This record gives sequence, C-alpha cells and structure tokens, in this order.
Amino acid sequence: MSGLLKKHFDMLARYNAWANVRLFEAAGNLPDADYRADRGAFFRSVHGTLNHLLVTDRVWMRRFTGEGDAPDRLDAILCESLDELRRAREMEDARIVRYVTGLDKAALAGVITYRRVSTPEVLTQPLAPALAHWFNHHAHHRGQVHALLTGLGRQAPELDLLIFQRLVDRGLV
Repeated sequence: MSGLLKKHFDMLARYNAWANVRLFEAAGNLPDADYRADRGAFFRSVHGTLNHLLVTDRVWMRRFTGEGDAPDRLDAILCESLDELRRAREMEDARIVRYVTGLDKAALAGVITYRRVSTPEVLTQPLAPALAHWFNHHAHHRGQVHALLTGLGRQAPELDLLIFQRLVDRGLV
C-alpha cells in the first residue's frame, strides 16, 4: 500500500471533520421546525440525516476498531438536540481522525470482517476499499443535507474537497 494512499485517507479524515463543522454551523441557523421537518430525504430531515451519519460512523468505527457502541438501526436517533448531536459529532470526528491518521501501511493493507446492520450477512473485505466507501458515504449524506438546506431557502456552505485542499495549502486549516 503506497504512502500516497495513506496521505489520501489522512486528508479525507481531516476533510470530513472540517466539512461536518461547516454543515453543523449552517444547520444551527435553521429554526427547529425546519431542522426537524420531513423534507422527503431518505432519513427524512436534516436532523435525521445528521443522526444517520453519526450512527454509521459508530457502526464503521466499531467494525474498524472493535471498540465503541454500534447502533443496530441505521435510522436511530442518537441525539435529540442539535447541540448534543454537534458535541457527539465533534467527538466522533476527533476519534475518526485519530484512528485514520494512526493507521500504518500494513494496517491499510489488512482486511476487516463484520456483520451488516440490515442483514445477518458476515462480510470480509480489504480495509482500504472499506475506508473509501465510508468517506464516500459521508459525502453522499452531507450532500443530502446540503440539498435540504437549499430547499429550505437557506445558504448552504461550500463543502467541496477542493476548497478544503486550498485552505490547507494556504495554512488556513
């Protein structure tokens, strides 16, 4: 496993935390009724989708590390308030950054075995593609929240990886 792939995953872990901060700032500007409104998204609302991201992060971190709580439902609401969810999100993002940046090339070349949440299947797969899926999953659902924000007539933050990379290059992140 090349050092370039290691650097790439380290960057994605840091980008993930940065993008989540920006998204939570925007969600914090919503009236509670809009934040919780069923807007037809897969996890219904901004609140439901942000909770889903925390759920899946805990599920995947349990798979990766063998540690932590892993909810047994993908639509679980782990935190009722936005402030509580934001604190949990910040803690989980710090955990993700520590985990990913702590991986070495040998670990990245390894495999994981886990049971799916929605079915009893047990799967084994290489770690690196699982990490790639996980970071892609983040972007997918953050995009849904972004669309919900704009659908509510709100300004949604720029979340492009390229923006993050430019800020890093300028020493601003």
